[in-house]
Amino acid sequence: MMYNPKNMSGSRRKAALLALGIFFLATLGFASTTSASPEAERLNDLLTRTANQTSLFLDQFSDVKCTEQVRQEKLGKDDKVELKEDSTYDYLVILTNAGGELNLSESRIPMHAAKRDRKNTSMLLSNGFATLFLVFHPYYAEAFKFTLVGEEVVGGRTLQKVSFEHIPGMKSPAALALRGREYPLELTGTAWIDPQTGSITKIQAGIADSLQDVGLKALNSEIDFAPVPFSDSKVVYWFPTSARVEVETPRQHWRNLHQFTAYKKFTVSTEEQVTQK
Repeated sequence: MMYNPKNMSGSRRKAALLALGIFFLATLGFASTTSASPEAERLNDLLTRTANQTSLFLDQFSDVKCTEQVRQEKLGKDDKVELKEDSTYDYLVILTNAGGELNLSESRIPMHAAKRDRKNTSMLLSNGFATLFLVFHPYYAEAFKFTLVGEEVVGGRTLQKVSFEHIPGMKSPAALALRGREYPLELTGTAWIDPQTGSITKIQAGIADSLQDVGLKALNSEIDFAPVPFSDSKVVYWFPTSARVEVETPRQHWRNLHQFTAYKKFTVSTEEQVTQK
């Protein structure tokens, strides 16, 4: 993930990088449930299905590309939109294996870039939020506390709501990089999960007010997933369709809206060679 208020200067400059942790080990799993209560067992079963689905989804997600439309908004008093910019990108996530570790990175090729504001007004860059599902990936799952928080019927389907809260001192899939230092983000939120398949349909996540001393007052996001069929496959995959990101500092307020459409299969193969001298 990345957020970067651009074009700010002097004491008002709050350029920051929200760097999404991209390394993970597929062999790690959830910690065993210490309680034998039926609810604890139900939660552990659901998390296991979700972890397996997330691992499979990651491979699937790296085999497709899509069109990403981004609207950047600068908000003023009463959340009124003071400035907006629209851009379109050819978007894909690249999964590589280097040194035995998997590396997840985003690629954006501009198809239509927003024109820069004449007043040099700062805007928000937000990247990586489509991969927030990594909270449930085996590599990060042990760093979060998960709780069943009820059910909700969405589109005729009964979904299980699971809250998550980062455990202080543990690794986090997101960090704030500022002035040469990194601050792991204490992510908290809720995910809507299909209890039968473990597919994530929506995630809402944010952070507490623990980073106000470095200029970050609030960060909230919401990511929606939907089934995306492909003509050459009987399996229907759930991919991100939209992401809403809102960031607030003591003096600034931004909102970015991402739309992901036109998914297509895309494969990349890489080869490394060592030149003999």
